[in-house]
Amino acid sequence: MLLLAILAWLLSLKHNNVTLIDSVWAIFFLVGIWVTLVFITPANPRPYLLLGLVTLWSCRLSLHLHIRNHNKPEDFRYQAIRARNEPNFRFKSLYLVFILQAILAWLISLPLNVVMQSANTLNIFDYIGMMLWLMGMCWQVMGDMQLAKFKAKADNKNKVLNTGVWRYTRHPNYFGESCIWWGYGFFAIAAGGWWSVISPIFMTYLLIKVTGVKLLEADIAIRRPDYLDYIKKTSTFVPWLPKS
Repeated sequence: MLLLAILAWLLSLKHNNVTLIDSVWAIFFLVGIWVTLVFITPANPRPYLLLGLVTLWSCRLSLHLHIRNHNKPEDFRYQAIRARNEPNFRFKSLYLVFILQAILAWLISLPLNVVMQSANTLNIFDYIGMMLWLMGMCWQVMGDMQLAKFKAKADNKNKVLNTGVWRYTRHPNYFGESCIWWGYGFFAIAAGGWWSVISPIFMTYLLIKVTGVKLLEADIAIRRPDYLDYIKKTSTFVPWLPKS
């Protein structure tokens, strides 16, 4: 993960844009789980099932973010970090952005490592994990697709998407991501590593209180005045019927 972070940082220097880390984030987990597989030969189907799910999730999310950010200016989140850490942010970004996220990914990947080393057979918690993963993937994919289609129309600039899955939650993609990680957590519970649920708990906290909802909504009402009305009617995170 650290080697991948350093490589991504070197690539970011070419365009002086660290938004690349968003596309690399999911790849951290993909690299981690495949390297683990090289050193451990699992004796039951659970690790291979998880391997397939992580590979699918990682490749889809990474490709989506790459297409979304390609040839775009640096994301406002990183512009703010850059402004606070000039001069020489180009070099400081190695540890402030890339190595920091590699360490976070390593810590959050705890349930994945537990599952890869499991020896017991599939049980009810595996099926719960699979259902959560499927639900999360559906919400995330539908949210990303509907938002991309909405933004593709020039008439929608500075407007608020409040239809489709966005009618029931202001952040269907973040909610989906949380469900996916709770799915991984239940796979870890099935493997006997119940204590590793600290990972989905921490991931959900980040999505709501740190890097996701809170950060995105800090100034969005300034750029999109209709968002204040959207906040009053629509659930923040967990999907629910809109208020009248």
